[in-house]
This record gives sequence, C-alpha cells and structure tokens, in this order.
Amino acid sequence: MSDEQNDNAEQTTVVAPVTGHERVRGYLKTLDGSPGVYRMLDAQGRVLYVGKARHLKKRVSNYANPRGHTIRIQRMIHQTASMMFLTTKTETEALLLEQNLIKQLKPHYNVLLRDDKSFPSILLAKTHPFAQIKKHRGRKGEAGSYFGPFASAGAVNRVLNQLQKVFLLRNCSDSMFSSRTRPCLLYQIKRCSGPCVGHISEVDYTTLVHDAELFLSGKSTKVQAELAEQMQLASDTMEFERAASLRDRIKALTQVQQVQGINPQGVTEADVIALHMDGGQACVQVFFIRANQNWGNKDFYPRTGAGADEAEVLEAFVGQFYDNKLPPRLVLLSNPIENDDLMQEALSQKADRKVKIIVPLRGEKAELVEGAVRNARESLARRMAETATQAKLLKGLAEAFDLDGPPKRVEVYDNSHISGTHAVGAMVVAGPEGYIKSQYRKFNIKGDDLVAGDDFGMMKEVLGRRFKRLLKEDPERKSESWPDLLLIDGGAGQVSAVADIMREYGVEDIAMIGVAKGEDRDAGKEEFHRRGKRPFALRHNDPVLYFVQRMRDEVHRFAIGTHRAKRAKAMGETPLDGVPGVGAARKRALLAYFGSAKAVSRAGLEDLKKVDGISNRMAETLYDFFHDKG
Repeated sequence: MSDEQNDNAEQTTVVAPVTGHERVRGYLKTLDGSPGVYRMLDAQGRVLYVGKARHLKKRVSNYANPRGHTIRIQRMIHQTASMMFLTTKTETEALLLEQNLIKQLKPHYNVLLRDDKSFPSILLAKTHPFAQIKKHRGRKGEAGSYFGPFASAGAVNRVLNQLQKVFLLRNCSDSMFSSRTRPCLLYQIKRCSGPCVGHISEVDYTTLVHDAELFLSGKSTKVQAELAEQMQLASDTMEFERAASLRDRIKALTQVQQVQGINPQGVTEADVIALHMDGGQACVQVFFIRANQNWGNKDFYPRTGAGADEAEVLEAFVGQFYDNKLPPRLVLLSNPIENDDLMQEALSQKADRKVKIIVPLRGEKAELVEGAVRNARESLARRMAETATQAKLLKGLAEAFDLDGPPKRVEVYDNSHISGTHAVGAMVVAGPEGYIKSQYRKFNIKGDDLVAGDDFGMMKEVLGRRFKRLLKEDPERKSESWPDLLLIDGGAGQVSAVADIMREYGVEDIAMIGVAKGEDRDAGKEEFHRRGKRPFALRHNDPVLYFVQRMRDEVHRFAIGTHRAKRAKAMGETPLDGVPGVGAARKRALLAYFGSAKAVSRAGLEDLKKVDGISNRMAETLYDFFHDKG
C-alpha cells in the first residue's frame, strides 16, 4: 500500500463513541449532591431516558456500576453515549421537570402516557340572570360553578339529560334566550321552566339553580327531602298540577341516583387509579368519584418504557396524568409507588391544598380499587386480543401490497366539500393498536387558485402541508410521526397528484396506495392503484380488503363530520362578525334590539344609538360599515 493510500485510510477511520458504564462514569467528577434531572442520549443524540434524582451524583454512580441492573436498564446504559444534567432547588421541582421533559421528548425507555386529553365538566354559567347549564371542556375562564371531571362527554350528556328533568334549567345560548317570543320544545316536554318567556320568576329560577348545585355537590338527599315537602304542601292546598310536577321531578331525581352506579358513602372526592400489567403491556383504569357519586371511568394504555415495573409505571402515570389536571383531595392507588411522599407533595403544591395518596387494604376504599383493577384486567385482555388481530391484518396488508414489512403507522386521507365550498381535508391514523384518534388531523383547504371541486388540487394541498410540517419538525425522521404507508381515497389521478408532492418533498420512499371504487362503485369491487404498476383487486372475502374498507370508511366519516362542522359554523356567522369592535356582548344587544343582523344593517344612525352598550362612535362605525360602500 502506498503512503498516499495509508494517509487516506487514516483520514477515513471513524472512531466509535465511548458508550455504556465507562461513559457514565466519566460524568461523576463533575456532579455534586444537588437534586435535579438527567438525560441519557445515544450516539445519534436521541434521548433514551429522562430521570430525576434527590442526589445526582449518587444516582448516576448507580448507572456506572456494571452489576445489579435489570435487562432493560443494562440495555439503556449500553446505548448511552452522553448525558445532560439540570439541577433544581428541590426534588419536587425535579419531579415536575422530569414529567414535562418526558411528555415533550418521549424517550424510548421512559413510561409515557399517550392519551392525555382534558375531561369534560358541567358548568352552571352565571353571566346571565337566568343561569345556563351546559357541558364544558378546557380552561375555566367563564364565571359560574364547575362540577367534574366526568370520564366522557357521554357521561356528561346523560347527567345533563336527567338534571334537566329534575331542575328544569335552560341550556340555550344567551342570544337564543333573548330572541325567543314563545317557549321552545324543551318547555313543552317538561325539560325547561321557560324563563325566556317569563314562565318562571328570577327568584324561583335561582332556587332551581341552588338545588342543582346542592345535588352536584353530593347533597341530593337534602334536595329530595325539600321536593317531597313542597309536593306535600301543594297537595294539601289542592294545587294538584304543581304536586304532580314535583312528583315527576322526584322520580327523575331517583333515576339519576340509580344510574350513577357505584356511589360510595365514605368517599366524597377521589380518583381511583388501578394498574394491571401482562406481557409487557399495561392498562390503567381511572374512576372519578365526586360528591359521593361515580362520574365515570376511563382506561389508558401507557407505553411501558421497554419493560418498567409496576411501581415505575404507576408513578410515571400519576405524574403525567395530573400535569394538566387539578388533582382531587384523595388519590387511591392499586399499587405502592416508590416516591409517594414526593408525589403527594407535588400534587398538593399543584392543587394549593392537601392531597393524600394511599393504597387502601380494607374497607370501602379497597373495594373501589378492587373494582378498578378488575376493569383494568378485563380492558387489557380485550385490547391484547384486538392488537393480535390488528397485527395479523397489518401483516396481511404488507403481503398484499408488497411492502417491506407490516406498517407501524398508516395515514389515510380524504376530502369533503359541496361543489368546492367549505372544503376540508382529513387524515386518520392506524397502527398496531388500532386507530390513534389523538393523531387525527383536519385541514381547512386554503388554495385560492383551486377550481371548485378540484379533488386533485385539494389532495395535493393537504399532503403538501402535511409533509412540509413533518420535514420542519423532524427532518431526520427520528420520531414516530412519519408514516410507513399512505392510503388515498381515489384512483390513478389522485395517486399521480400525490406522487408529484412526494417527489417535490423528497419522500418518494414512503409507500402509497390509491383506493378507488370499482365497477358500479360497489363496496367489495375496489381497485388499488400504485405508482408505476397496474391496478389490481383483492378477492371479495379477503380480510385485508375489509380492513382497508374500514379505514376508508373511518376517514370518510371524519372528513364528513369536519365538513359539516365547518358548514354549520359558516351558517351561524352574521354580517356583524366583520364589524370592528363588535364582540359577543354588543352583537347580543344589537340582535335583541333589532331581531336580526339584516335589520341591523338597514337601521338608521339614530336607531343604532338607542341600543344599550352602543356608543355614538360605535353607532357611526356600524352605520358606515353597512352604508359607506364608496
């Protein structure tokens, strides 16, 4: 070999980065006894694990020791090429920072709560003399009384339906309330007391609101006793119609109490959190107990960090679950967690009051936990069966369409519009565990140069926006957000349009299939289109065909629902929405005075000045908006 060849060989030699125990040991001399958070990264700079420590040096020295680790931790240490550290004032701060970083970075070896949406509540809105009862989700910014959380929108709707029968509170918006001239259907079917047309006084309505608050606070016995007393008084004074009405309300209240399910007598306010693990998978059931009533339950399937034990899974779940939720006064757990005192302190700090965490061993609390564990066990068994079926279908999908392997993330796309108006695009996501609804996306079609009904153009816009965002957020494709397969609702034209976009963004390596209705547009005669290949069909009873049909139907359902919501919103808009300085309150005042937006647009300047809340200057702005067209 020549000297020049030797020089080239030396120049191209790549020195592998030091990893494992030796690399971790190198950090010990730079650490002290402070509390804080550490990150373990692989050779590519990807975060493998985020952890907290009461004493950073002691904690890291454990990883520097080659012995005494589980297989999971050994694997993680072996992959570690670098570490990052951040000290905190207290261990509680470290715990909160750890949970934030886990949710943000989603490290492979950490337990991760994947479904973390907010829960709905019932709101008694008191911005109006006649309070409105309604479902609420999100920030509690509106004045009124909030009751919750409920496990689902369905649980809220069931309770609201029964509450309307008992307390006859209105659920209409303030603008609808002010525009009524006669009672609505809810009054006719005895679900509302008709305050909009004066069928009940403000004083009597306020009493109903107070009774509803008592019930939702767990004092239903007191409400029932008061109603029974009123019914007896009405009967004694021969007000038989009123007595019958009160009897119906008592009956409805009894039904509410019966459908609440488990109603613990000794537990006023608690979340019951139970874990069951099997085969490396986990299910956590959360039951919401408020006002001595069961307000529903929800199951979660956290990622178990490549084999964490029960204590770590449950501790991570509790920390992440309450990251954006207010904890109750009592949290009942099925298993002990390692840092229960620290978690209790963190939750108390978040709630600004004392929060207790206990693992009950006997009595009513233990029975509540036992019921939650049973639900977790049954839910996980069902999910594992469904996952096994899903895995077979994804494998069949890979074989049918010549893919490199079963896809881990399938993205399905569709558009919806009426003659090009209110056009939206929709994306649903499926994977080994079924539909991932938290990953669904909707796209408002923005293209000004699109011709009405240009489905090709709409699909190109949707996919263009999707890939542009993916490349911006994760250009190296390290995250799980990148699809392995795209399913497009359409034939050769749609496939060609999408292929253009994929070439433009340099992502032609992602598999893509167009699903087109076949002869007579019958389900079962679908044709499948791929780039550069002839269309083909699957046999009529092929499970993969049914699987593709279900995914196509799901995206179609989502697209239609999104389109209808957009169209309904547009129909609810009025010309007043475009007037500078006219918000919700002024809009209500104008509509209440004139009856319609059209009447406002035709009103004279002097008439506009007569409306409460409309100043002379605002009246001139309104008048000029509708009349000064020059």
